[in-house]
Amino acid sequence: MKVDLTGKVAVVTGGGGILCSVMAKSLAASGAKVAILDLKEEAAVKVADEIKAAGGEAVGIAANVLEIASLQQAAEKVSALYGPCDILVNGAGGNNPRGTTSKEYLFKEDLAGKVEGVTTFFDLDPAGVGFVFNLNFLGTLLTCQAFCRDMAERGNGTVINISSMNAFTPLTKIPAYSGAKAAISKFTQWLAVHFSKVGVRVNAIAPGFFLTEQNRTLLTNADGSLTPRGNTILSHTPMGRFGTPDDLTGALLFLCDDSASFINGVVLPVDGAFSAFSGV
Repeated sequence: MKVDLTGKVAVVTGGGGILCSVMAKSLAASGAKVAILDLKEEAAVKVADEIKAAGGEAVGIAANVLEIASLQQAAEKVSALYGPCDILVNGAGGNNPRGTTSKEYLFKEDLAGKVEGVTTFFDLDPAGVGFVFNLNFLGTLLTCQAFCRDMAERGNGTVINISSMNAFTPLTKIPAYSGAKAAISKFTQWLAVHFSKVGVRVNAIAPGFFLTEQNRTLLTNADGSLTPRGNTILSHTPMGRFGTPDDLTGALLFLCDDSASFINGVVLPVDGAFSAFSGV
């Protein structure tokens, strides 16, 4: 998909990761000046260097989406270098083992006593659950606070949040991540309404199942074959494959383009029909 984003300034959080780096590159290839924000500065700079090597304009900036001061400093750097943000992609997020159960279902025998290596719902670490929720939801909210004021003052801007299939139908084992992404979807709708009078559109992309460094060992074995969980996912994905990073770029550019100016408050699945499949 080709759109013209010449003159636009885009900010991508989590831009050093597999999926968000490709999104950043697609924005740059469409003419935008892109600021890649990541907790790991070296990862952000690496992506920016790759964009510049391809003829685009980009900068890598270290930023912590859980610290408003860090985000405000990043916003000041972006504004000084490129001008105020026009497109904000809230890609930072992820899961954590402390918010994950080790088994899909709870059985009565699991209540008999603590078993080494087994984490039930009742063993979940509140701090771990809070970390996952904050990383995904609060990290998105704070980033919007840091970058959307300029949009509102100018009366123009686009926010793209990253939701998940878990927001539609939660997967087993990951209650914290499922709840956090459901919050992202609702926050997207809420913020779209809240910003509707100041010309700022807010939408979200809900990726299906993409292989990343965070989930690779959950979905594939060391030899590249599928784990039982990976097999289950593909059996419920009518297109029969995992997504690739490039599968997200069409949806991203479509939602960023001015021709989509009346699309607001939408959570768009990019999932190979996973969310449409009943299993039979």
